[in-house]
Amino acid sequence: MSATKLTFLGTGTSFGVPQIGCRCAVCLSDDPRDKRTRVGAVLESNGSRILIDTPPELRLQLIANSIDRVDAVLFTHEHADHTHGLDDVRGFAGAGSALPVYGPAETIASVRHKFAYVFDPAMRGLPGTSKPEGSTHALEAGVPVTIAGQEVTPVEVPHGTMRVFGYRVGPVGYITDAKELPPAADAVLKGVKVLVLNALFRRPHPTHLSIGEAVETARRIGADRTFLTHLTHRISHAELEAELPDGVSPAFDGLQVTVQ
Repeated sequence: MSATKLTFLGTGTSFGVPQIGCRCAVCLSDDPRDKRTRVGAVLESNGSRILIDTPPELRLQLIANSIDRVDAVLFTHEHADHTHGLDDVRGFAGAGSALPVYGPAETIASVRHKFAYVFDPAMRGLPGTSKPEGSTHALEAGVPVTIAGQEVTPVEVPHGTMRVFGYRVGPVGYITDAKELPPAADAVLKGVKVLVLNALFRRPHPTHLSIGEAVETARRIGADRTFLTHLTHRISHAELEAELPDGVSPAFDGLQVTVQ
């Protein structure tokens, strides 16, 4: 079995870290692990790359990680911090080469509306210009599919009043913007070697796992390694790392994890 490489492009919340106008210790930190762009990741196996979400800093994230192409995009949900960098795929998706884009049906409908020029073949650029091109595919929770040669199972989780798709891709489970993991999600994720979970504050939050809830969820799933993402400016990387149990670590922008 070939190895899977997980690259964390961004690990911050919708505000990013540092936040605009904030003078807190984390926002002013010199630790590069405290610089958190909006959340996204790339999974690579057998030369195939799947991009999870298109955050607003996507161009800078791809350049920083020397990623010059991806073969497909998985959207978790339609919020701006997960979709508004979609135009940046023009660097490798255009001129008749449509990038396949997958996600929940309502998210697909949203990105088709917000980025109609990407998905409507009737919208053509003038000669000498370029635009990104994509094709859309709605997924069903719990139904495995093969995307760019990788086996992908969508995992439905609640996020306030909306649903979000996390994904199991081979030995990796990737969950962001979840308030909890329902039993059906647990069943899909059992046996992953690496688990990624969102973790917002120490205190409970109405739409996200808290740090404590994420740790308890990690124990329940039982992955060899769990990484926390979607982190805020309320806690530094070093501080969070010191308080987490063995097997659970904060992710940071640019972190690469190889899973055999």
